[in-house]
Amino acid sequence: MSKTKKSEFRPNDYVVYPAHGVGKIVSIEEQEVAGLTLEMFVLSFEKDKMTLRVPTDKATVIGMRSLASPDMIDKAMTTLKGRARVKRAMWSRRAQEYEQKINSGDLILIAEVVRDLHRTDDQREQSYSERQLYEAALERLTREVAAVSGGDEAQAAKQVDEVLMSRAA
Repeated sequence: MSKTKKSEFRPNDYVVYPAHGVGKIVSIEEQEVAGLTLEMFVLSFEKDKMTLRVPTDKATVIGMRSLASPDMIDKAMTTLKGRARVKRAMWSRRAQEYEQKINSGDLILIAEVVRDLHRTDDQREQSYSERQLYEAALERLTREVAAVSGGDEAQAAKQVDEVLMSRAA
């Protein structure tokens, strides 16, 4: 295995892993798997008390990416301001689509889910599964906004909430 291609990811970088959201690269270590020595990123997801090992040569293929740029955060906020687009499909099909968007790791798609599932107090009640998907998307969005701004999650949640409320007004 050649070490010529240097990865764009370094220890202590915050990255987005599609299925789990924002994590931190704690180290890069070598591990023997089935007789092969693989170089692995060791990702820590503090909130979920989870550690993940990702082969360095597979990281980009599986969609691991750097945190969004401030510009991308602005685009996500603009997406939140848009009108909710709810398809007339059956809930099971829509839920599957929302799930795919959340697990894509794409900030804009995650913002779409938050926008489409957000309810103001005077709107109809959310079903349990709607609320679950909404909260999962909101958490992913908020964590990345917090990580990019270097602020805390409470501040990021307030920022996202203000955008959603301004839309309702």
